[in-house]
This record gives sequence, C-alpha cells and structure tokens, in this order.
Amino acid sequence: MSARASSPGRVAVTGASGKLGRAVVTHLVDQGWDVLALDQHRPAETVTPFVAVDLTDYGQVLEALAGDVDEHRGAVDAVVHLAAVPAPGLVSNAATFANNSAATYHVFAAARAAGIRKVVWASSETVLGLPFDTPPPYAPVDEEYAPRPESTYSLNKALEEEMARHFCRWDPALSMVGLRFSNVMEVDDYAAFPSFDADPHLRKWNLWGYIDARDGAQAVRRGLEHSDPGAEVFIIANADTVMSRTSSDLMADVFPDVEVRRRLGDHETLLSIDKARRVLGYEPEHSWRDHVG
Repeated sequence: MSARASSPGRVAVTGASGKLGRAVVTHLVDQGWDVLALDQHRPAETVTPFVAVDLTDYGQVLEALAGDVDEHRGAVDAVVHLAAVPAPGLVSNAATFANNSAATYHVFAAARAAGIRKVVWASSETVLGLPFDTPPPYAPVDEEYAPRPESTYSLNKALEEEMARHFCRWDPALSMVGLRFSNVMEVDDYAAFPSFDADPHLRKWNLWGYIDARDGAQAVRRGLEHSDPGAEVFIIANADTVMSRTSSDLMADVFPDVEVRRRLGDHETLLSIDKARRVLGYEPEHSWRDHVG
C-alpha cells in the first residue's frame, strides 16, 4: 500500500454524470486530482473539463485516454471506470452485455495502449450471488469464494474481473482495482430506509447492504492510491445495514441455515469490508442513521 502522493495527477472518470460518478468527481477534485470527466451525457453541473465519449467506440476511448482530444490534451495518469448500464433489467440482456462488455474492454485496452498503469473500475456486489434466491455460502460474505453471477449484468461483471487478471498477466506493471460496490445511495434516499423494517425480505437480495456515494468516492480514491501491481477486487459497502433490526436477528430470521462465521455487531454489514479496510485503508465515514431521526 502506498501513501497518498503530494501531486496525485490527472485522472479520467467514465460515467462521471451518474450517481456515484458525480460523488467521485467532487471528491477527487477536493483531493487535488486533475479530473477529466467522460460520459455520454454532460452532467447538470460541470466542475471539471468534460468530454462526451461513446465507450462502445474504441477510437473515441483511445483518443480520450491518450490525451488527444482538442482543448483537453495532456497525459492521463489513471482511469476510474464507472460507466455502464447500471443494473439488470433496464434494457434487454443482450443490450446490457453488448454495452458493458465492450465499454470495459475498450477502457482496459485503451488504458494499456496509452501507457496508463492505474485502473480502478466498478465491479459489483451482484457477483456475490445476488439476489440470493440461492442463499450465500456463509456470512458475512467476502471475496474468498468464486463469483456466482445470477444475471447477465452480473455475468459481465464477473467477466470483467477475469479480464483484469489477464490484462495484468500480459502487463505485470498494471495495477487494476475492482470495487464491488453495494447499492449506491445519496442522502435524499435515506428517508425511505425506516420503511424497510416492515419486511426484512424487502432488502434480503443484497443482505441489507448499501454504500453512501461519498464513501464510494473515498474507496475509489484509495484504490487510486493503491500502488501494488496486479488485479485485486474489494467489496465496498457501508459499515452498517439499512435495517434497525440487528444483523444477527436478520440472518436468523431470513437465512437460518446459513453459517454466520463470527459474532456480529448490532448493525454490522453482512457484506464484509474487512479486505478493503486492511489493504486499502478504507473506512466508511457516513451512515443513513446520521440523517434519519
């Protein structure tokens, strides 16, 4: 693990107009990064240089990451890849796969071609087996068991993780960090959280997890600071659940046959962030409980 550099450098952020992308851009700018925002749609508020890019077109991606776009020229030191069809079922399965697989391959390949050695990208909690119609093998779930994609969206995320491993095998100088983000939330979303208590099955699909967009942005920054070569993946969730009931009670009620491998804190996340804490120094700083009375 490396310390934060005094001059972080220039970073391209794909999906900069999305819920997580907006938080990431704001956080990285606050941390001193020179951010180039990339998306198909210009954000409502532009705080950094912006280029509209179709990630399914390799030429556009390479031009942007090589620093060859007029008015935005200059070397790019790192890439944060967040752009995607963001969930299953929004478009057809074939369209989800065609868009997301091409976009990620193009970002990975263009970064390598441009000599960029640091890539952080959004994997997903879905590779853990969501929506857990088949119960998880144990809890808290972690990165130690093989991906269990249950949707085309999740299948693509699992393939992205494998793709990253091979890119790093081809180029041992690459450092690629995949962040398995939980369900991204903003402060305005928290007003609905107390209603989840009425039925624990409403949010069992991701073991009652979530990630505050600001903590997601922190995880991205820590991924950028991580200098070890090779591909690594990390679960990124908040430290607590979306529920008022205890985590132990939830598991006993909804997943009574699943092994709980340790004594749980009252509202401890069941999406283990131990690896992210240990390797990246990630520590959530926000909770929905701070915003709902």
